[in-house]
Amino acid sequence: MQAERDLVESVVETLRSLPQAHAEPGPCKRAAEQDRGHDARIDLHLGGQSVSLRIATKRAVYPRDVRELIWQLRRRVDHAPQGRAKEQRLPLIVARFLSPGAKELLREAQVGYFDSGGSLYLPGRGAYVYIEKPPPKPAAKALRSLFSGRRSQVLHALLLRPRRWVNVKELAERSQASPATVSEVMAELERFDWLETRGQGPNKERLLREPGALLDAWSKQLGLARPPALRRYYVPAVKPNDLPERLDRAFEPHQVAYAITHEAAAQRYAPFLSGVSQVRCRLMPGRPEEEALGALDARAVSEGANLAVIEVHSSGELLFREKVDGAWLASPIQVYLDLVHSEGRAKEMAEHLRHERIGF
Repeated sequence: MQAERDLVESVVETLRSLPQAHAEPGPCKRAAEQDRGHDARIDLHLGGQSVSLRIATKRAVYPRDVRELIWQLRRRVDHAPQGRAKEQRLPLIVARFLSPGAKELLREAQVGYFDSGGSLYLPGRGAYVYIEKPPPKPAAKALRSLFSGRRSQVLHALLLRPRRWVNVKELAERSQASPATVSEVMAELERFDWLETRGQGPNKERLLREPGALLDAWSKQLGLARPPALRRYYVPAVKPNDLPERLDRAFEPHQVAYAITHEAAAQRYAPFLSGVSQVRCRLMPGRPEEEALGALDARAVSEGANLAVIEVHSSGELLFREKVDGAWLASPIQVYLDLVHSEGRAKEMAEHLRHERIGF
């Protein structure tokens, strides 16, 4: 109850901060007044318009919650007693956390929302307000954790075989994550309404129905993070197109696991450019890596590099690599995620790879 009251007070404060706006909490009491169905009311005067906001408070709202919530709130708002003449009555969903997909569905349905991060959408006639802010810190942290560590390996495994039914055991084996981690990821994805389920108990299976939405969410989350550091080298007497095979010949004797990514990998998956000037690869740091780079005669440089190394911190980040034309490449999903936040024509190449090889 106190958390809900705090949220409503936050809405009032946000509305009062708008130009030429006056907002006051209404007298409605939670879940009592003749089953009106809304948790609070705010009387708003904005831009010469009078608006009665009928509020439903929620802890968190995901896409799977939105349709039923909209239907219930609109029905109750329509049946609420008429207020002042010419007064608009608008439903407003107030939550600690609203997922990006839930916000999009609410905007499409022209239903207002507010979250504890300060995002506000109010689609009134003559009183239209749209403020988009980052999600509240606890929610942002939870979202980041979904796309990192072992959880990201589960997502990676799903995206490599989308729209196929899979159980927890199979997915745990493919992703090298524990069944508990897989179950946690599945629960999160169900909240976003990206999965379909069938069966019960040990026989329960899931299907990733919206792989494109999941990939977009992962890409967006990476865009908020600091880009990985690069170590730049120049390998003499070798053309960039021949460097991947040269890397493989140098790394294999030292048992160095690596995965070529960015343009050099995308060019092999789905040719797009006439050539590439630099090879970027992911690999685990350590003594074998340094010995392999020494065998390549790779020299650390600040300019003119034809090889860039992205250090990875676990073998899971190389889990889904593929051997193509004599060199190990990061998976098409990883290559896309690396390219889409890179510079130059990398974004164009990312979209080409997604269209030609990934397919969603």
